[in-house]
Amino acid sequence: MEELEVELERARDLDVSELADAIEAIGFECTRCGACCKSEDDDPHTATVFPDEVRELEDATDRDWREIARPMPYGLDEDGTGETFEWALQTAACGDCTFYEEDEDGTGACTVHDSRPLICETYPFSVALGGTSQPMGEAVDEAGMVRAHECEGLGRDISREDAESLAAALKERAVRDIEEAIAVRDNYEPTNPGPDETVVHDSEGAKRPDGTAYEG
Repeated sequence: MEELEVELERARDLDVSELADAIEAIGFECTRCGACCKSEDDDPHTATVFPDEVRELEDATDRDWREIARPMPYGLDEDGTGETFEWALQTAACGDCTFYEEDEDGTGACTVHDSRPLICETYPFSVALGGTSQPMGEAVDEAGMVRAHECEGLGRDISREDAESLAAALKERAVRDIEEAIAVRDNYEPTNPGPDETVVHDSEGAKRPDGTAYEG
């Protein structure tokens, strides 16, 4: 059995109650500061999104694929061409997530909160398993398998109900992360994009930036 398959079994065996215990021990309450949705040090916001999550957002909004997701910039040339292996949520001109907005007093909000991707739903937590995507930055706290990343909401009281809900989403994301990685590996076929082309290899194969299949 290959390493990713081993990690997938570990993810599927995660105990939601134990994850919730860890989240309670760390503590968390969203303050709606918007830091996890905004650009940082002039670097555009980057959050991994799965292909089916893009389609869910298409159904929930009047936006098309390119308005929702962009090729993950890591590995691409400076002009955005080349090959990469993930999708990221699209950003506005300022570098913030395109779905983020603030009211007059600076309180942040997600305009697609009920349809937000798992990485947004579970921030600032991750699970210490190989093959899972991690929020940007080193972990600043940990308990058991749970890692907490920089967020001003850490250390605040959280109800057991909210901890369990967050833990269930965290387990789901861990499983989905590794399933996606396995599918990317299994469906990967080398491409030879032209100098002005961009190719994204995801769990469904090679795609163009608009989400359609890349056929060379």
